Amino acid sequence: MASELTHQHQAQMAAILGPDPTHFETLISHLMSTNNDLRSTAESLYNLCKLHHPDSLSLQLARMTQSSPHPEARAMSAILLRKLLTRDDSFIYPKLAPSTQSSLKSILLACIQSEETKTISRKLCDTVSELAATIVPENQWPELLPFMFQCVTSDNPKLREMALLIFAQLSQYIGETLIPHLTTLHNVFLQCLAGNTTADVRIAALSATINFIQCLNTSSDRDRFQDLLPPMMQTLTEALNTGQEATAQEALELLIDLAGTEPRFLRRQLVDVVGAMLQIAEAEALEEGTRHLAIEFVITLAEARERAPGMMRKLPQFIQRLFGILMKLLLDVEDDPVWHSAVSEDEDAGESSNYSVAQECLDRLAISLGGNTIVPVASEFLPVFLAAPEWQKHHAALICLAQIAEGCAKVMIKNLEQVVSMVLNSFKDPHPRVRWAAINAIGQLSTDLGPDLQTQYHHLVVPALASAMDDFPNPRAHAASAVLNFSENCTPEILTPYLDGIVSKLLVLLQNGKPMVQEGALTALASVADSSQELFQKYYDVVMPYLKAILVNATDKANRMLRAKSMECISLVGMAVGKEKFREDAKQVMEVLMQLQGSQMEADDPTTSYMLQAWARLCKCLGQDFLPYMNVVMPPLLHSAQLKPDVTITSTDSDADIDESDDESIETITVGDKRIGIKTSVLEEKATACNMLCCYADELKEGFFPWIDQVAGILVPLLKFYFHEEVRKAAVSAMPELLRSAKLAIEKGLGQGRNEAYLKQLSDYIIPPLVEALNKEPEVEICSSMLDALKECIQVVGPLLDENQVRSIVNEIKHSITASSLRKADRAERAKAEDFDAEEGELLSEENEQEEELFDQIGDCLGTLIKTFKASFLPFFDELSSYLTPMWGKDKTAEERRIAICIFDDVVEHCREAAFRYYDTFLPFLLEACNDENPDVRQAAVYGLGVCAELGGSVFKPLVGESLSRLNAVLRHPNASHSDNVMAYDNAVSALGKVCQFHRDSIDAAQIVPMWLNCLPIKGDLIEAKVVHEQLCSMVERSDGDLLGPNNHYLPKIVAVFAEILCAGKDLATEQTVSRMINLLRQLQQTLPPATLASTWSSLQPQQQLALQSILSQ
Repeated sequence: MASELTHQHQAQMAAILGPDPTHFETLISHLMSTNNDLRSTAESLYNLCKLHHPDSLSLQLARMTQSSPHPEARAMSAILLRKLLTRDDSFIYPKLAPSTQSSLKSILLACIQSEETKTISRKLCDTVSELAATIVPENQWPELLPFMFQCVTSDNPKLREMALLIFAQLSQYIGETLIPHLTTLHNVFLQCLAGNTTADVRIAALSATINFIQCLNTSSDRDRFQDLLPPMMQTLTEALNTGQEATAQEALELLIDLAGTEPRFLRRQLVDVVGAMLQIAEAEALEEGTRHLAIEFVITLAEARERAPGMMRKLPQFIQRLFGILMKLLLDVEDDPVWHSAVSEDEDAGESSNYSVAQECLDRLAISLGGNTIVPVASEFLPVFLAAPEWQKHHAALICLAQIAEGCAKVMIKNLEQVVSMVLNSFKDPHPRVRWAAINAIGQLSTDLGPDLQTQYHHLVVPALASAMDDFPNPRAHAASAVLNFSENCTPEILTPYLDGIVSKLLVLLQNGKPMVQEGALTALASVADSSQELFQKYYDVVMPYLKAILVNATDKANRMLRAKSMECISLVGMAVGKEKFREDAKQVMEVLMQLQGSQMEADDPTTSYMLQAWARLCKCLGQDFLPYMNVVMPPLLHSAQLKPDVTITSTDSDADIDESDDESIETITVGDKRIGIKTSVLEEKATACNMLCCYADELKEGFFPWIDQVAGILVPLLKFYFHEEVRKAAVSAMPELLRSAKLAIEKGLGQGRNEAYLKQLSDYIIPPLVEALNKEPEVEICSSMLDALKECIQVVGPLLDENQVRSIVNEIKHSITASSLRKADRAERAKAEDFDAEEGELLSEENEQEEELFDQIGDCLGTLIKTFKASFLPFFDELSSYLTPMWGKDKTAEERRIAICIFDDVVEHCREAAFRYYDTFLPFLLEACNDENPDVRQAAVYGLGVCAELGGSVFKPLVGESLSRLNAVLRHPNASHSDNVMAYDNAVSALGKVCQFHRDSIDAAQIVPMWLNCLPIKGDLIEAKVVHEQLCSMVERSDGDLLGPNNHYLPKIVAVFAEILCAGKDLATEQTVSRMINLLRQLQQTLPPATLASTWSSLQPQQQLALQSILSQ
């Protein structure tokens, strides 16, 4: 049978690839058929041809592209040919015979000249560009560039356009091969942009010019194209002047691309370019789409902070003009009657696309330019708008304020009073949409300007929100939402006085018939409970019956969101009031959730996501009591965590645009010539599920054991899930939790017969992928989380790691240090930019803080490796020293210096004698760092000196004198007792004590020991306090002569120190040390002469005397 099939296939292939073109034409038409059977048969035949006869197939496609009379067949052949010649897994070009390769190249160039249909010409350009991208760099198509230069200078506009489109693509793919032709291309582009030619040629020239500028590596090369900028802009203005808005929009999209990638190319002519764009944005006769693109251009320039820091802030007059344009667009809002009914789907009724664009752009503008630039402009516009008679202007001012708050937070917090009064005055506006906007603004400001707003103005804001809850349907629902924002940034102390009023108002809203009002009330109640915690207990008995009623009764489709919100509210209230109060209701609620879990739900039902979170909160509240429900909870959770991203990929020039308009949850990104659409709702559900899995592992510890294998299998691959940061973060956080759960289960005998070998197996499954993911992670913040997770994993399973795994971790740490240095160098370059200013400096310092956090994690991770492997880690430490030693340098940040010192401290402490060989290299650094201007560096250094004094023996002896003088400087620092310096001071006292204890013979003990005693007790570093006070106790027990002094001279001081320590409870000494001190004091009472005892006692403060008497009399 198989051989017959083969014969049949061979016969079919022979016909298709034979001299009669009709068979091949039939194959092509079947490949385009809507009939599935026809199409799939054609596809398998096509694939057989590709596999067995690639030469004949390629030539047939090329001939069909050249000579078929049917346009759709030519188009399809050009697309298939492009796919054959594209460099991917099935790249066949190198396998073709040289004669085939040669024929293909000449047919393609002939097609470019002969094809008349525009869309097919474009597809041919794509095919030529794809092939050229691979073979031109190898010099396998020497005819191509001469052919293109000939076309681009010909009189035929179509040929010029084709050549320019190919130049545009080649600049993207293999720009470096075009750079030698820079001068020629400059002239060609100039002629095509400025000459007397068609709009299509000009747009193609614009595209080629912009792509070519982007591939130039040096600013001097880019500068040679500066003179092309006026004709590039001319392409846009001519299209507008001749009413060709579609062409103008194409030009704008290309220029936006340039603004994002090479903003500094525009710098010298910035005033003209931005001026022209604003003129377009102001022209009300133009289409909205054109005006929006012109605004997008200016916003893109403002956002290009990494490439042109500060450049746009140098143009204040433009910011004023742009702000005015955006404020005017915000006025495009109608008073749609539907809006007033407060049905959730219509909350944006009456809003136009102008309004939406203005909202988004105000937000982006404020974030990119910052408050110092935006607030002065806003404070000119907003009062004028608020004073105008039209409600739309009041509405616009309040919406604007809410939009700019995030970017202007620092500056707005300084002017809080003005901002708050501006908004609260509008709570009484006659128009409900303005009142709604005022409430919306308070909600947004509570988030962006919190907690300052809550702390300073709660006495004005909360009563205003409470009275707004009695307003019209729509503002009423929104007031509840604003309560949510307000309480999220609030302490229980601020909320307490208002709780009675807020809770009773929200309960009234809960009984209102409108689902949107009820939803707002539920969300607000949940947030208020979450913020007030156990204070919410007093309302529990009144609130919970309402919540349960909604959960049980809101069953129809229109109320799905209401029921989902009731789950959220119940679970947050339960967490707030605690297990004891909630236990009985929890059982009923879980019964309802279990029934729901078993029912069929539609894909877009919000219940699923809310239920996942509610279960996890119930688990947090009930702890181990939740275990019986896990078999119900886990299957759907595992299903959600395994959701595949819903991705649609189209070509950027394809007509099948991903239709965003009918689905807000689709986010599109463009990568090269592909447009990728991702359904965000799927990703959000997946992220929620992954977070919940992490919560369960964390909460249930060993109880989570039965699910570890399944969960690890799902989450480990998600460490590299680049579609969604939250998914990666959750996967990262779960790794140590899974190992911890497994370890605890095995230790407690709950591991279903598994032993340490299983833990090793799990660790081998988790740790290498985590290290590999760290290597590829693009976000600095997630790199920090990964290092933190890695550290925790090592703490759990450290000794089970083998040498190769440790080596890979160390290599990754080297890579992280190098990558960080490169990022820092890049930031240093940005700081040299001509327009760099204070606001940009702030942005850089935020990025540098992230970098410091990363270094912190690197230090902790290394410290954990050193503590785990001790001296056997030292060969790796030696490898790392070339990375770590530079971190001690004065040119490095204080945080880097501190981390380098901490790593050395760990080596000394945990490797003991094996670390002696490093003393010569590192102790000079350590001694110098004792007097660093940064207190954290000083603390790490003096702590290290103490460890060296304790463990260094004879190796440390020569440095005792120098160490004493360094410690003395820390102790005598003018602000030694200041809160910033107290940790350094306490560690210096501890180190001095160790010098006294381990090197008594090398010091003037009669002077130094009393000096040490004089510094006691220490109260800042509670860990060191316990060590130091135990040492004092031991010295008194053995009647240390240097400590007691001649004739017990220092005894009153010792008793006073004991008194202070004992009065502080358990903070400053262990229980054991406390009881030893009490025994010593009792002994002193019995053995000291009464006169000495009386004078010692009298030197204490009265309250200390009383406290000691009560302690000693027990």
